[in-house]
Formats: sequence, C-alpha cells, structure tokens
Amino acid sequence: MTDIASRIDRLPSTPMMKKVLFLTGIGWMFDAMDQGMVSGVMAAIGKEWMLTTGQLGLLGSSGMLGMALGAALSGMAADRFGRRAVVMYTLVIYGVASALAGFSTSFEMLLVLRFLTGFGLGGELPAASTLVSEYSPANARGRNVVILESFWAWGWILAALVAYMLIPVYGWRMAFWVGAVPALYAAYLRKSVPESPRYLVSVGKVSEAEELVSSMERQAGVKQVTVIQEAAAETQPEAERVTFLSLFSKKYIVTTMVLWVIWFGINFGYYGFVLWTPTLLVGKGFALVKSFEFTLIMCLAQLPGYYSAAWLVEKVGRKAVLSTYFAGTALASWLFGHAASSGEVLAFGCMLYFFSLGAWGCVYAYTPEVYPTAARASGTGWASAFGRIGAFIAPFVVPVIYKSYGAGKGYTYVFIMLTAVFAAVSIVVALLGRETMGKSLEEISGGR
Repeated sequence: MTDIASRIDRLPSTPMMKKVLFLTGIGWMFDAMDQGMVSGVMAAIGKEWMLTTGQLGLLGSSGMLGMALGAALSGMAADRFGRRAVVMYTLVIYGVASALAGFSTSFEMLLVLRFLTGFGLGGELPAASTLVSEYSPANARGRNVVILESFWAWGWILAALVAYMLIPVYGWRMAFWVGAVPALYAAYLRKSVPESPRYLVSVGKVSEAEELVSSMERQAGVKQVTVIQEAAAETQPEAERVTFLSLFSKKYIVTTMVLWVIWFGINFGYYGFVLWTPTLLVGKGFALVKSFEFTLIMCLAQLPGYYSAAWLVEKVGRKAVLSTYFAGTALASWLFGHAASSGEVLAFGCMLYFFSLGAWGCVYAYTPEVYPTAARASGTGWASAFGRIGAFIAPFVVPVIYKSYGAGKGYTYVFIMLTAVFAAVSIVVALLGRETMGKSLEEISGGR
C-alpha cells in the first residue's frame, strides 16, 4: 500500500488544506482576542471594582488554570476521539463562557467564568495545531502552523482596538460581548472542517482517510494512487494507546522534558509581561488610554515576528529559529525593562512582541512534530498544560516583585526576571532541541 502520509507529504497546498488552515485560524484569532482583552479588562476593572494587585493576579491566573486543565484533557480526547470534534466544541465552551463573563455581578463569578473561558481556549489550541500539522506536507508543515499561530496576532490587534476604543467609553463588559459572538460563529463554521487523514489511519479508518487524500490529490491535479482498501485495513496495526505515564517512558522522556521546559518558559515569560503591560505602564506614569495605545502599536509588531518565523523555519530550521527568537526576546525584555522614555518604551516593546510571538509560532510548529500520531495530541496537550502552570504563576509573581521594589525599580526587576527565563529556554533549545525541518512526521517520530 502507498502510505497515506507519504501521499500527503508530496502534495502542494490544496483548497482543502487552505480551508482547514483558515477555519482553525479564525477560531484561533478570537481566542487570542479574548486573551488580549484580559490585560485591558484587568486595568479597567481594577479601577471600577477597586481590586488589589493580588486580586488582579488571581483574575489573570484563573484563566490560565482553566487553560492548563483544558489542554491536558483535550489532548487525550483528540487522540481518542479525533481532532475535529475537539477543535469545534472547545471553541463553543470558550464563546459561551466569554459572553457570560460580561454579565458578571461579582469578582467570584467572574473568576469562575474566566476559568471556563480558559478551559475552552486551552483545549482548542493543541488540537488545532495538531490538525494543521497533520494536514500539511513536510515542506510546508512548519510554515503552515506558524501561519496558524499568526492569527493570534490579529486577535491581539482586535483586542487592543477594543481596549483602546470601547473599554474607556462602554466599560469592560463590552470587551467580553464583542469577542463572544463571532467566536461562536467561528465554531459553527468549523463544522465543515474534515478530520485528519493521519488520525483516521491510526485508528483503522483507512477508507475515510483515502477519500480525503484522494480529494486533495484531485484538487492538486496529482496522479492518484490506487489503494486496495481491504489489504490496507488488514495490514493496519492496532492503534497505540497513550497515557500520561507513556510520555515519560524511555521512548518519549527526552522529547517530553525538553518540550515542557520550552512551554513553561515561554508561558511564564510571555504572560508575565503581556497581561500586565497596561497596568505597569500606568504605574510608570502613562494614562490608561495612552497605555492601551502603546499596547496596540506593540501588537502590530507581532505580525512581522510571525511571518519572519514562518519563512525561516522552512529555510534554516526549527531549532535555530527557536533558539534565536528566544534570545531576541531575552534581549528585548532587558531593554524594555530599562526603557526611560516613551520612544524607548515603544521601540523596545515592539521588539519584545516581535521576537516573543515569532518564538510562539515556532513552538506550536515544533511541538506536534516530535511525537507519533497516536501520541501527538496528548503530548502536545500535556506540554501546553504544563506550560500553563507557568502562565498561572506569572501573574502572581509579577506583582510581588513589582511591589517589593516600588513602581520604579519594580518595573525594571520584573523584566530582568523575564530576561533570565527567556535566555534559559534559548540555551535549552540550542543544546537539546531536535531538528525536524523537511522530514515527514513519520520519519521524525519513527513510525505511527
């Protein structure tokens, strides 16, 4: 039998591939919009409800805790029940919870709904990146997943616009309502997203996988290969059952530990600065509206960060891009923490967003590549879940350091800490990372 995977790897970009990428990307964008609005909401609701910095940290962390649980459970669910169902229903959970958050009448109610919003968001991202990775040919896989991640930048830009234009006028509740409705519509559109052929083969549904791949071959004008379905089904090995403990077996442990370090570091560092940027800028003396304006400008720098990473991962490789972009994020974090003027805040802030989001894109491209199909969503989900622990901790650690040293020095010391985190991840990737550029998923993982 001509392998389904090898047939996918020889295809050019097809309408079906573009459809999968676009529809998963639209949902990704609204997830990002929600996360981006939290920073604006934290600054606005802190004033309206007179919250302490500890309460604001808890608000930021509640969503991260939900993301951790959502990522862990959805990864295993996607390996068990398929990628398609998970990327659709997790977006519904996110959209409904986000809409209800806008009706919160107490801090405690908002915490619970932010947890549920995070659960849906955290559950969607690993399954979506796995789906796009498995649909992509080897020579475009990294680029496609980074492009998927680039929808995050558009979501943050929308969030910054909402924070800048709507929150000061209509209040923080409007932010949640504006994001919820289009997210639910995106979930509806995802009904037409097909299942991953690689996943279908791994669970013995060879005929369904054959139908999807044949359709893509027709779209691309590629000569189709006749497959004897009965023989394919008979020779298909029983699907491997992967548990949490399997990820720490001899087969996977090095991959798992390196990924967990990467995910923890980027989550701690990224959410350490991004959720607190408007609040920290207000503490530095800028008005709330001005801090939103600065954040919007910085968000625009995400786009070239993503697109440069998307191009480079297929030219120089995942390992080099990851290590370099993490090093660039460390340098930018140091400079941003020592910024002494509005111009420096904007310049170094743009640099920080450029490198950190380029690194994020490459992390999402790299992670699903280093596990076989049977463990891919579970491995990606648990790495993401462990990373969210870093995202959960960071909103608590930042205000402690900030308050300990005062508004002036505290701002600087927060970013010195983040510099150390990003630099450490860069070193780990340089020393222990694996290169996956140009290889089939099956070649990297050593079989299905």
